[in-house]
Amino acid sequence: MSEHPPELDPRLVEILVCPLTRTPLRYDRVAQELVSDSAKLAYPVRDGIPIMLISEAREITD
Repeated sequence: MSEHPPELDPRLVEILVCPLTRTPLRYDRVAQELVSDSAKLAYPVRDGIPIMLISEAREITD
């Protein structure tokens, strides 16, 4: 039995926006994160549920 993380519905990704900048997000399936390139934040996806809290986001460094 493989332990693959649950898939995130692509229709959900299309309607979600960054709570800080209100810009579209991209889904990083490997990292299980929704990424806001404009805010340089990555929001975690836990058990297939996006955690859209700025306080839970990881800062992206270049």
